Amino acid sequence: MSDVLVRALKDTIRDVPDFPQKGIVFKDITPVLASPRLLHDIVTWSAGQFAGEPVDEVVGVESRGFIFGAAVATQLHAGFVPARKPGKLPWDTVSVSYDLEYGSATLELHKDAIRPRDRVVIVDDVLATGGTAAAAVDLVRRLGGEVVACCFVVELGFLGGRDKLDVPVRSLLVY
Repeated sequence: MSDVLVRALKDTIRDVPDFPQKGIVFKDITPVLASPRLLHDIVTWSAGQFAGEPVDEVVGVESRGFIFGAAVATQLHAGFVPARKPGKLPWDTVSVSYDLEYGSATLELHKDAIRPRDRVVIVDDVLATGGTAAAAVDLVRRLGGEVVACCFVVELGFLGGRDKLDVPVRSLLVY
C-alpha cells in the first residue's frame, strides 16, 4: 500500500510558495485531509507502524497532529494526549520552548497526561527542522514516559530534523 499511498500523497499535497514567509515553500496537506481515502490510508499506515507494540498514549502535536494522532490512538487502543500552544490547556502544565525554521514557539502538556513508564508515540503531519518533535519528546520524558517513536506523514529530509531526534522516526513521504 505505501508505494501507491506515497504517489497519491505527492499528487495531492500542494506547494505554497512564500508561506508563512518569503523563501519558505509550505507543504499544504489540506487537500489530503479532504480525501476520505487518503486520510483513512494515512491513519492505517501510521497505526500499522506500531502493530504488536504496546502503546499507552499517542501525543498529537498542535494542530494537524491532532487530526492524525487521535485517529491513530483509536486504532492502537491508546489514549490521546494533545500537545498544545501556551494557554490552551486548562490544567497544570509542563512546557518547553524551541526554535522553528522561521521563528520560535512553546509547547505544553498537562502534567498528568503521561504517567511514568507510559509508552508513547508522537504524531504530527510534518517533520521539518525537528524542533517541535524534539520539544514533544522532551515533554514526554519530563513526565516519565518512554517515547517509542515519532510518526509523520511528511518529512522534509533536506532540513535534517531527523538528526535532532534520538528516537526512531517513521515518515510516510520524505522530500
